[in-house]
Amino acid sequence: METVIFEDLGRMDYQRAWDYQEQLLKENVRLKTEARADNGLAPTTHRLLFVEHPPVYTLGKSGHMENVLLDDAAMEEKGAHFFRTNRGGDITFHGPGQLVGYPILDLERFRTDLGWYLRSLEEVGIRVLADYGIVGDRSPGETGIWIDPGVKGRERKICALGVRCSRWITMHGFALNVNTDLSWFGNIIPCGIADKQVTSLEKELGRPVDVEVVKERWKCRFEDVFDARLG
Repeated sequence: METVIFEDLGRMDYQRAWDYQEQLLKENVRLKTEARADNGLAPTTHRLLFVEHPPVYTLGKSGHMENVLLDDAAMEEKGAHFFRTNRGGDITFHGPGQLVGYPILDLERFRTDLGWYLRSLEEVGIRVLADYGIVGDRSPGETGIWIDPGVKGRERKICALGVRCSRWITMHGFALNVNTDLSWFGNIIPCGIADKQVTSLEKELGRPVDVEVVKERWKCRFEDVFDARLG
């Protein structure tokens, strides 16, 4: 069983959190390089970071600018920032009321399969939703967690995923809409998918949800799915 260090970064600007992830990834890559030079086992450190960002739109490395429906002036007027990132996926929004998680894991100590990793993150979220009586599901060919993905016109995404992996070290991660103001998504074509909705725990349940409780449930389900211990 692997030990994963947990850190709750609180509310933090996107750039600062990104820089911190890059720092952790580079340190783990350095340790792996040195260990291989000595034919040893890399003493890499796993982390699970939780954070809430001020309003920000992020575009994945394969994303398309036409899915961003605001120009720079309108973005500034709304008080949002914009970043082109090195994660997978297209455009998404991060902001208050959303649980963002960045696992920094060495998959060589779990399983060297990026598809398995993404499906495992989805499974964590699906189990968290089940704790609230919500049936989360996968949509074929579309990464993330959905509700009613097979019901035409009712498909709605509640959790987005986008990751980067270098030397089997992961960064970036997931964004679960808890009490998120969903009107922010009206300024983009979320994940580049034009004909499907975005939702939140608050919208599905018809009431605000305690984010701190969601965090604890995610941590518990993460330990179960990844057979890990948070410390």
